[in-house]
Amino acid sequence: MGLIQAVYTYALKLKSGTEYLAFGRPIIKQWVVRYASEKNRPDPKILDIGCGKGTDLENLRAALNDKADIYGVEMDEPCCAICREKGINAISLDIEREPLPYPDGFFDLILINQVLEHTKEIFFILSEISRTLKKGGLLIVGLPNLATWHDRLLLLLGQQPSGLKVLGPHIRGITLPGFRAFIECEGFFRLLEYRGSGFYPFPVRLSRPLAKRFPTLATSLFYKIERCEKQGTFIDVLKTRRFQTNYFMG
Repeated sequence: MGLIQAVYTYALKLKSGTEYLAFGRPIIKQWVVRYASEKNRPDPKILDIGCGKGTDLENLRAALNDKADIYGVEMDEPCCAICREKGINAISLDIEREPLPYPDGFFDLILINQVLEHTKEIFFILSEISRTLKKGGLLIVGLPNLATWHDRLLLLLGQQPSGLKVLGPHIRGITLPGFRAFIECEGFFRLLEYRGSGFYPFPVRLSRPLAKRFPTLATSLFYKIERCEKQGTFIDVLKTRRFQTNYFMG
């Protein structure tokens, strides 16, 4: 085993037990509760895209005193069945090819946490979000941070960044500047705030203050986004640009 691999393996052991920080659940909870209060929507309609077994939705329902009307979309049907047992309106869907089966402007709030990095068809996904989210509604996106401090170090050493392994599940690497340029393109969305969570491989007692102080070096970044008043949907972005990629447009 080479020196770099030995250090990397040791770092993986150090981060064990801190992985949950990357999901940023306290950040999401705070933003949702504040939104519901400020907009006077004590029982908002909430959609979690890539809801898994419903952990985020359960947390939000509890934070809103069981008043939220919660929906989930998940490719894995067994996970959807678990969600339905928990009282979540969950359906199995391929978000890269199938439209969300909800009316225009149906949701007050949409959450997509640790999902977009697994997908190619981000224009189609954001188009469906822009369609089903109310004007003035809140979108919360959680993403691994390609510019996290340890991936900067790995790249400096000529190594593959841990958040974008070739032999791995992530097919996109996203940074704050890149995501801001993407999400605010053509004026469909506006980035209101961002925060960091997790700071591999430091323990929890250090990760939390470090992520708060240096969010752009944190393991994950969370984006609080407003759906603007602009008509149309995000897929229109592709109508004004010619990328050398065959993106799905519905």
